[in-house]
Amino acid sequence: MMSDVIPPPTTSPSPAPDAGAGDGARRLGRLTAKVKDPLGPNYRKLWIAATISNLGDGVRLTALPLMAATLTRDPARIAGIEFASTLPWFLFALLSGALVDRVDRRVAMGASNILRAALVGALAVAVVAGGETLVLLYVIAFLLGSAETIFDNASQAILPALVRKDQLERANGRMYAAEFITNQFAGPPLGALLFVTAAATPFFLDSASFLIAALLILSFSGSFRTPRDEDSPRPTLRADIAEGLRWLWNHRLLRALAIMLGIWNGSSMATAAIFVLFALELLGVSEIGFGILASSFVVGSVLGSMVASRLSKRLGPGTTLFLQVLLGAGASLVIGLTSNPILVGAMFAIEGFTAVTWNVITVSLRQSIIPDRLLGRVNSVYRLLGWGIMPIGAALGGFLGAVFGLRSPFFVQAAALAVMAGFALRLLSNRAIADARAVAEA
Repeated sequence: MMSDVIPPPTTSPSPAPDAGAGDGARRLGRLTAKVKDPLGPNYRKLWIAATISNLGDGVRLTALPLMAATLTRDPARIAGIEFASTLPWFLFALLSGALVDRVDRRVAMGASNILRAALVGALAVAVVAGGETLVLLYVIAFLLGSAETIFDNASQAILPALVRKDQLERANGRMYAAEFITNQFAGPPLGALLFVTAAATPFFLDSASFLIAALLILSFSGSFRTPRDEDSPRPTLRADIAEGLRWLWNHRLLRALAIMLGIWNGSSMATAAIFVLFALELLGVSEIGFGILASSFVVGSVLGSMVASRLSKRLGPGTTLFLQVLLGAGASLVIGLTSNPILVGAMFAIEGFTAVTWNVITVSLRQSIIPDRLLGRVNSVYRLLGWGIMPIGAALGGFLGAVFGLRSPFFVQAAALAVMAGFALRLLSNRAIADARAVAEA
């Protein structure tokens, strides 16, 4: 796998000119081509694009709740930011997946990033003009989340066309390492610092990062449109969506993983929605301290990205996934019981480890067993089950924080993950995962 030249995967699209890529995208692509990567030039561009845009995201995702906290200290209203940003996964996930399987996935990713650059740039201009309001933050968060449904579906669907199946866990591990280093480690303290210095600066930076990432993605070589039988009538979007729904629902293993992800994400969103108040009021940290505390998540995340594949091979993927759920439950319980920011940071590191280890194993599993022509649609159904509950979780977190106190969402998450661990022990096994992979390869 460490050879200088990586042969194209058997399912990769045939090379084609960079149709749709502008001069800027082509120049940026030629610049990145000078850097060697054993996973191939297109993967290298994707990794660089993800690193840049995730740094911008980390800056914005810290600045946005801080901006909301200057407008209100109502937990329910602040939770509205997370509700608005995740609601599109409930509303548009299935439609986005169907569209991703109909268009060139490279173009879909580039266009969605250009749209997000424009949206965050508009927010930055509004902040400079003194026109920021909660309603504006809700609208921008909702539109960004809508574009994200396209980008994320396309990015997961495109990866198996960039690397071989036996490289997926390694490729995903590197992506997650870059994401957490920039999004969760470098981005949050930088976002807090920039916000304190000039409130609009984090949003200008995020807008630029989206634009640079879009140019890199549009410079991919090859065509990434899913082949269709030209002699067959083109199915409707409804028929495409229904096919993806049936495929996932009939796959017992992936159905179970999607439901478990929904429980985990919903409970996590409940804690994330009120965390800025938890940190500022109960832990007593400053705005910059809030950014540093949030970045502690990356310590465990990077470790998880480095060892997830090895853990999966040594313990088996099913056993590894079960242990992550148990660790997550324990970390949430400790956070709810303490007011020590150092201990909370340590628990965040554990949560980072569990999250990225789970993601590397489950995302690679989906990419290896879902047929390429269905990747966008099945991933969208998976995301609907796994992410559609997040706006409900955000609303629940705001309600719990306002009525029962800011610690209560962490106790709810600990209980939810403990119950989920019991089901995981019964539903997931190393044999079940091995059987699913064998059927996909048959």
